[in-house]
Amino acid sequence: MVALATTGAAGTVQADEGSWMVRARVVRLQMANKSDAIPSLSVPADAIEVNDKTIPELDISYFFTKNIAAELILSYPQKQDVTLSGTKIGTFKHLPPTLTAQYHFLPDGMVRPYVGAGINYTRISSVSLNVPGVGALDLDSSSVGGALQVGVDVRLAENLFLNVDLKKIYINSDVKLAATGAKVSTVKLDPVAIGVGIGYRF
Repeated sequence: MVALATTGAAGTVQADEGSWMVRARVVRLQMANKSDAIPSLSVPADAIEVNDKTIPELDISYFFTKNIAAELILSYPQKQDVTLSGTKIGTFKHLPPTLTAQYHFLPDGMVRPYVGAGINYTRISSVSLNVPGVGALDLDSSSVGGALQVGVDVRLAENLFLNVDLKKIYINSDVKLAATGAKVSTVKLDPVAIGVGIGYRF
């Protein structure tokens, strides 16, 4: 009887809070900025850099059970500056939706930590890169890579949560000569995304 009562109470909590959660976050992207050397141009390794940036983010989660959820992480195309050995050589835009599967450790607590892992698909567009004496450069149109996540939801009121979230997202692209398509380097952005926001469960 006690077990049945406990199960029923847990089911009530799940039903009251709902299976969906929407979070709005402010996220700081901190790029790893790893790149191959370009010996023919006397460019050393890690000389190609993309700027760090603060972006808005919308996240939609669905809870299959009290502990297991899937989260889709959305934003809009972000414009980034690119520098070569400290000199700006242009810009590009990227759209990086990410899908993770999460495990929530204390789904009924005031403080609810979770971990997640999943996949990122980054769409790269509006590439405008040019190196004097070399010419226009291009990037791959997309990148597919893994994503790791750790975070916590803190209950503020009924259905309302404070969220802190940390993700490592793996994004890379070949750098090519626009005229010939010849590869000259590979850039690994691999940003750490540090987010703070508000979530609503329904």
